[in-house]
Amino acid sequence: MSLDSLKVDLTDQTAIVTGASQGLGRAMAIGLAGAGARVACVARNAEKLADTVEVIKQAGGDAEVMAANVSDSESVDNIVSTVAENWGRLDIMVNNAGITRDNLLPAMSDEQWDDVININLRGAFLFSRAASKVMMRARSGRIINISSVSGLIGNAGQTNYSASKAGMIGMTRSLSKELAKRKVTVNAVAPGFIASEMTEALGDAILSEVKKAIPARRLGTPDDVTACVLFLASPAAAYVTGQVLTVDGGMTG
Repeated sequence: MSLDSLKVDLTDQTAIVTGASQGLGRAMAIGLAGAGARVACVARNAEKLADTVEVIKQAGGDAEVMAANVSDSESVDNIVSTVAENWGRLDIMVNNAGITRDNLLPAMSDEQWDDVININLRGAFLFSRAASKVMMRARSGRIINISSVSGLIGNAGQTNYSASKAGMIGMTRSLSKELAKRKVTVNAVAPGFIASEMTEALGDAILSEVKKAIPARRLGTPDDVTACVLFLASPAAAYVTGQVLTVDGGMTG
């Protein structure tokens, strides 16, 4: 799909996107900036983040690099306070940073479990906690957690990843109940198989079988996911909270 047909105006709003150095995070940061938001791009790799920011600026948008480990509480608090103080507001928080450390559970190491939970779930918790304080005071805001269909149906070899993504869904539903009266919405997006370098590495044979399991008979695109994020970030979604928007071509339908 093309985002050109989606009319979302986020002029004068500010957003933080974690995991913005590549993949879905990069696409969402670019999409939010294209809708008029000023975007703080967060990830550990400052060089890759700089490339994302450059793409945004070349298109006439506004963004800044904020390199950090999303599982570090002090770094997260500093980023959120810097955005709120220097930019005057924080309207949109997209918790997208995520990693995989796949292994069957009997062979999974403590480190493989902890690394995934710390980045995927703890990172989302830390940014949601810090962002919610700013948004509650403003009585306005959007927190959008990027989960996965793995958090809904599980996936062999990804017990750690599936647990982290299921945890994000539980956090989304609970936090939405806490913040609704302050006019802050909290929703999750759960992508299925999305075209990326990771899916390309599976090879044509496996991808062919994957597509057969998807009623839409194709992989999703980063724009498919970004469109849902833009809607949830927009004024049109003011009454939508505590929801999980599944973007999987009907795979879990």
